[in-house]
Amino acid sequence: MHSPLAVIHPEAKIGDDVVIAPFVVIEKDVVIADGTHIFPHAVILNGARIGKRCRIFPGAVIAGIPQDLKFNGETTTAEIGEDTTIRECVTINRGTASKGRTVIGSHCLIMAYSHIAHDCMVKDHVIISNASQIAGEVDIDDFAIISGGSLVHQFTRISKHVMIQGGSRVGKDIPPYTLIGRDPIVYCGINIVGLRRRGFTNGQVYLIQDIYRTLYTRGLNNTDAIKCIETEYEPSEERDLILNFIKSSNRGIVRGSIDE
Repeated sequence: MHSPLAVIHPEAKIGDDVVIAPFVVIEKDVVIADGTHIFPHAVILNGARIGKRCRIFPGAVIAGIPQDLKFNGETTTAEIGEDTTIRECVTINRGTASKGRTVIGSHCLIMAYSHIAHDCMVKDHVIISNASQIAGEVDIDDFAIISGGSLVHQFTRISKHVMIQGGSRVGKDIPPYTLIGRDPIVYCGINIVGLRRRGFTNGQVYLIQDIYRTLYTRGLNNTDAIKCIETEYEPSEERDLILNFIKSSNRGIVRGSIDE
């Protein structure tokens, strides 16, 4: 159902069973897949690619021009996967020549007043809570949760199954399975509640916890901690994800708590 009060470019590609409410604006170079619902006053600009069964709430702006001085009008996209919800007044900018696209995965929830800047890569099942601000070229992996009012510095990487406290200022890479909080932010333990909700076994949880004890509580620098983890723990998906993330971090990972 397309409201006659919506402004829809005739060349926009709109799938079946798409609901477009009054006062929506949809520009020419837009693709919206089947079953998506666009609520009143949402603005879908050139370069938007929206998957099936998404919900775009009032005041959201998808595929806005990047707030980046190196942007020179190149053709880029802002891509949203299936079954993702974009709440009120969220802004998602399209990419620049750096990566060419901004990507939000499937089954994500981007809450009201959040901003996702150019060239970010947000994977599946991610929750970004109200008024969080994600700077350019940030990578956020599956099942990460960024609580309300957080600020994430450009080029930061946030790994899988992470939980970040509201109001955090994130300027270092956040390794997988961790719980991050305080001000300035530090490692506060592993995200036990999230892991159990997602079916991790006791053995997996204990392994992850023990690896982070080696990393953060044995008084080792990161280089020595990595060597210990490689030699003291058998290869596993959990161990290898942690090791590979730390080794590939350019910004450095978040520090441990001084209380530990």
